[in-house]
Amino acid sequence: MSPVSTRREGEILIVISDNPPVNALGHAVRKGLADAIGEASRDEGIKAVVIRCEGRTFFAGADITEFGKPLQEPGLPQVVDMIEKSAKPVVAAIHGTALGGGLEVALGCHYRVAVPSAKLGLPEVKLGILPGAGGTQRLPRVVGVEAALPMIVKGDPISASQAKEIGLVDEIVADQGLEEAAIHYAQQVIGKTPPRTGERTDRLSVDDSVFEDFKQKNARRLRGYEAPLACIEAVRAAIELPLEEGLKKERELFMKLVAGEQSAALRHVFFAERQASKIDDVPKDTPLIPIEKVGILGAGTMGGGIAMNFLSAGIPVTMLEREQGPLDRGTGIMRKNYEATAKKGRMTDEQVEKAMGLLTPTLDMNDLGDCDLIIEAVFEDMDIKKDVFGKLDAVAKDGAILASNTSYLNIDEIASATKRPESVIGLHFFSPANVMRLLEIVRGEKTSDSVLATAMKLSKTIRKVAVVSGVCFGFIGNRMLAPRQAEANNLMLEGAKPWDIDRVLVEFGMPMGPFQMADLAGLDIGWNKEKSSSSTIREVLCERDRRGQKTGAGFYDYDENRRGTPSKEVEEVIASFAEKSGREQRQIGDQEILERLLYPMVNEGAKILEEGIAQRSSDIDIVWINGYGWPPYTGGPMFWAERRGLKTVLDGLEKHKPHLSDDFEISGLLRRRAEAGEGFGG
Repeated sequence: MSPVSTRREGEILIVISDNPPVNALGHAVRKGLADAIGEASRDEGIKAVVIRCEGRTFFAGADITEFGKPLQEPGLPQVVDMIEKSAKPVVAAIHGTALGGGLEVALGCHYRVAVPSAKLGLPEVKLGILPGAGGTQRLPRVVGVEAALPMIVKGDPISASQAKEIGLVDEIVADQGLEEAAIHYAQQVIGKTPPRTGERTDRLSVDDSVFEDFKQKNARRLRGYEAPLACIEAVRAAIELPLEEGLKKERELFMKLVAGEQSAALRHVFFAERQASKIDDVPKDTPLIPIEKVGILGAGTMGGGIAMNFLSAGIPVTMLEREQGPLDRGTGIMRKNYEATAKKGRMTDEQVEKAMGLLTPTLDMNDLGDCDLIIEAVFEDMDIKKDVFGKLDAVAKDGAILASNTSYLNIDEIASATKRPESVIGLHFFSPANVMRLLEIVRGEKTSDSVLATAMKLSKTIRKVAVVSGVCFGFIGNRMLAPRQAEANNLMLEGAKPWDIDRVLVEFGMPMGPFQMADLAGLDIGWNKEKSSSSTIREVLCERDRRGQKTGAGFYDYDENRRGTPSKEVEEVIASFAEKSGREQRQIGDQEILERLLYPMVNEGAKILEEGIAQRSSDIDIVWINGYGWPPYTGGPMFWAERRGLKTVLDGLEKHKPHLSDDFEISGLLRRRAEAGEGFGG
């Protein structure tokens, strides 16, 4: 049975797609649309057509599960072309989202009506491709090049009101009665010559500098990605070529991208994010714990950022501090952050007040007694954590979840300080917690299924990408960071300069290298002046007040704008330590630097898999992409290693082993999979 049906309303043919969950434009839907347009063209009694969708959304895009498979006709470009060439007016009735192929269908229609809550966009660039059914050629013809470029090149959807403003939507109609409004609109245009998008040229006149200005303005966001540049090239074709030639150019670029490494990687990330939310051994019908109020212990940078996630989602928060000064500072910073967001137009003043109105600051731990979830965000010290959890156990109500924001520490040991270890879980937010997407959910040995399932569900409520980790030092992300940092230090002592090490990682696609990151965070994290013994390079730099960007010097020298330049003083400090270590100084090439930084990370990831700390290799990729800035267009460390070949990684580790840390061991899982010519298996 076809997911597309038709029915008559007088002279109007209503075409209805019912292909849950998102009306993806798979083969059956495409054929159904083509048949419906054919039906309308043959029936003289039909004077206009309305295309709408059942369920929660208009066509939300192509069926990406068909990527890489033989195309079944008709293809989407053919369907859109059929719609546009219809001699009878076609009206798109849009609700939910019209994304990707869905918007391309709407652009093929002659008119578009939408409900106020609708979103419209061309997000294909986020999968490493570009719109392949005429989106890059038709959208500029409808809305103009300057409005089309950000939609196509960045891939972010716009609201119905924005779409109406730029001419993408002809009319906004009430949520209730969308079909009736679309029928009414269609009746008004009966007898009119359909305005075919592909024939429009009135909005294509643009100065060539628009493209260069756009590239310069968005250079940082576009760095390293192939698809955005191809999108710009396709839009340029829209103003330089007739529609048919422009469509050929778009298709040529599409086919090149879809067969490329970056698209494969970004599609992997797309599916990996969805897979990460599935917990293999927790039944789907596991009962959830209602979370109607959250307590936060600590009003510092992390505590405040964590609280903002819940306030923004409309969940009341009680925030506890020991003294009034830190409490006031913390809540003041939260308000400033919200107000800064409002100044950028991302929130209204009313939304700021609503969020802050849900916050209850307190100095009394007993005020946490009615919270359903309490998150501790205090100093990273096991004794302090256990003391806090013992006190929380005494005041928290029965059934409340107790969570630690620890970055490294053993959740099971923390849970042992309570009489409810089944209710204890790790919720490792990344800084700044109100911005970073990643949430590592650490499952203790006794954490109940309900607590774990509730945490996963809650992560979606606060718009985080959650990954489940088992208990080990540093969990998934920080555990893999440790061998990279160890090798960065080894390379530095063997002759590689800190700025060369950083440069290699930045050129690979990371936002910054290990020494830039250290300077940004502060070299004095964990450093005690009284106990300092000049035993490491970092200690010596701190003793010389080179504690990072905040003091104007760290591994780099900084100017008043915090721009870093190589430091002769640091080179001398490194040379002194290198001489003491007895390591041979040599020229180290970029390829060796890259391999020695990244291959040990992959090796550690393989150990994490082998130990069952991560459920699947793609979860590790999601952690590193969303928490540490690993370039998404490489797919994450494990996917990247698979594409290079695990044998290549293994051989590289064997080659570099004499220079690696003394305690370095090659993962048995990595060796077995590499020698068998296999990957990590998802």
